[in-house]
Amino acid sequence: MPEGDTLHKIASKLRPALVGAELRRFEAPRLVGPRPRIGKPIESVEAVGKHLMVTFGDGVVLQTHLRMTGSWHLYASGERWRKQPHLMRARIGVDGWDAVCFSAPVVRTHLGSARADESVAHLGPDLCRPDADLDVAVARMAALVDAGTTIDEALLDQRIASGIGNVYKSEVLWAHRVDPFLPVADLDEGRRRALLSTAARLLQANLTTIRRQTVPGGLAVYGRVRRPCRRCGTPIRARRQGAQARSTYWCPRCQPPGSTGTMAA
Repeated sequence: MPEGDTLHKIASKLRPALVGAELRRFEAPRLVGPRPRIGKPIESVEAVGKHLMVTFGDGVVLQTHLRMTGSWHLYASGERWRKQPHLMRARIGVDGWDAVCFSAPVVRTHLGSARADESVAHLGPDLCRPDADLDVAVARMAALVDAGTTIDEALLDQRIASGIGNVYKSEVLWAHRVDPFLPVADLDEGRRRALLSTAARLLQANLTTIRRQTVPGGLAVYGRVRRPCRRCGTPIRARRQGAQARSTYWCPRCQPPGSTGTMAA
C-alpha cells in the first residue's frame, strides 16, 4: 500500500494537466457508480489520505485507492503506455493528456461531493497536510484501538491518522527508539503524540522530493534487513506483523523489547 506522500505527489502531477480541462474521454471497465459526462470540466484532483479524488463539473467524483497494486500514470496524447492496456482501470482523457490508473482494486464514483466526503469520513487527520490536527489523532488512538494493539499496527490504522504506511511506520519507530511490538497501552500520550508528530514532519518533508529520505542518504531501516543500523551498526531485522501481515523493520539494539523510546527524534 503506498504511503500518503505518494498520493499527494500523484495529485500534484495530474493537477496541472487535468484541472480546468474539458473531459474528452473516460473509460473505467470495472467502475462502480455513475460516469462523468464528456465535455464537462475537471474541477479538482485531490489526495485524501491514501485515496485520490477527481471531481468533474457535473458533480461526479472519481475515487481510487491503489492499495498494493495500483498506480497512476500521465501520458501525452498518443504516447505509448508503460503498462499493458488490460491493466487499465480508469482513463481520463483531455486535450493533450491521458491520465491512466492501472491495477487499482478500488475504482468508484459518487454523485456529489457530500457522498464522496462520506466515503472518507472514517479517516483520521491527513498527516501530509500542514494543518493536520494531532490532537484529534492522539484522541483517536486512545479511543479506536484496543490497549493490546501493538504500536506498529496502530500507526497503520488510517482511522487514527491517514498517510502512514509500512515505510514511515518503521522509520518513525526507529527514530524514537520504540519497540515496534509494544502494546499501545505502554506508551503515554506524550510519546504517542511524538510519534505522530514525527510521522507528519517526515511525510510533509517528502512531498516534493524525488527520492524518499528520512535520514541523510535515504531510509534508516525500511528495506534494509541484515544491513547495519545507521545509528549503532547492528543488523536490521524484519518480520510481518498483524492481521494483514504488514512488514516491519527495526534495529534490535536501538529498539529492544519493551523500549518506550524517546520523546524527540
